[in-house]
Amino acid sequence: MTRSQSRTRLLLSLVVEAGDPRLVAWRERCDPVELWHAVVRGGPEIPDPWREAAAEAPRRADHALRRAEEAGARWLVPGSAAWPVALDDLDEVDGIGHVAGAPLGLWVRGGGDLSSIAAAPVAVVGARGCTTYGAEAASDIAADCADQGHAVVSGAAFGIDACAHRGALLAGGPTVAVLACGVDVDYPRAHAALLRRIGEEGLVISEFAPGAEPQRHRFLVRNRLIAALSVGVVVVEAARRSGSLNTLHWADQLGRTTMVVPGPITSQASCGTHLAVRDGKALLVTSGRDVVADTFGVVDADLPAISPAARRVWLRLGTEPQPAEQVAAALRLSPVAVLRALRELERHAVVAGDENGWRRDRVPGGTQGVG
Repeated sequence: MTRSQSRTRLLLSLVVEAGDPRLVAWRERCDPVELWHAVVRGGPEIPDPWREAAAEAPRRADHALRRAEEAGARWLVPGSAAWPVALDDLDEVDGIGHVAGAPLGLWVRGGGDLSSIAAAPVAVVGARGCTTYGAEAASDIAADCADQGHAVVSGAAFGIDACAHRGALLAGGPTVAVLACGVDVDYPRAHAALLRRIGEEGLVISEFAPGAEPQRHRFLVRNRLIAALSVGVVVVEAARRSGSLNTLHWADQLGRTTMVVPGPITSQASCGTHLAVRDGKALLVTSGRDVVADTFGVVDADLPAISPAARRVWLRLGTEPQPAEQVAAALRLSPVAVLRALRELERHAVVAGDENGWRRDRVPGGTQGVG
């Protein structure tokens, strides 16, 4: 991805509202550079708001880049080495409501590598007005997932989201906050310290430019990113019309594992999650171990105490040999890091390697590895 192409995507992101389904139709017809030229020319097929915004886009882009530099953020686009390719799946599914399509790019704040952190993440989301039960469940599940080497993705909102982020951080794992505003905007304001810590130990991301304030529809727009980034999505508490169920619907469309936590049958905070189970839209989980087992097909007790990197490598392996270079490319890790993880797994006798590559061998106690 050249600087010119990256700049073009940035300009388009300031002209076209994120998630606009009309952008999907245009990208099927031409690449972003061609679309930008069409917007600047202002043909009759270009929506009026796009054409009107194009004149100010270069100035706004420069302003956004200055704010990003001040906040320690960067603009990331598809084709970059750090781009999480899972987001590209959004171009392959129908939209929900008036939202569709993969993002033109992402603003990323934090020192972590997004593609590495997003290799096998789990989203934990739920109601803003959660119960004490829901808060504890979200924190425990997020901590369990983080402890087993999985980044936790959520939306940094009050309630379940905040508990999920804090649970992951307490377990020493990375967490990713997906915002409905600029990555330099503390929203909600009461979460300024939490967002700062997420940026230090994980990542804060958004497709909205630095300085952008949250708007009601943008929360639904960002939900598709939470779902697409994750391998599985857990809703801890959700009322019948909760926005968290929108994230679950996106995950279902994308083929991600969809899960919910049960609550008391008398609790309105859980009626949406219970309905999802009744309708066959989600699996019922009660712990982080359930989440990992249902999402990755492996139970934590099957493995010895290994590093998070080794766990990610083991989850990637199957019963058929894979070259270490192939594993490294799939996980976006360096070949050296993957070989180090493989040697660690080999010492525990759970993988085997030969001239064809590496595969799962067995787990302690003689049980065969899960393929």
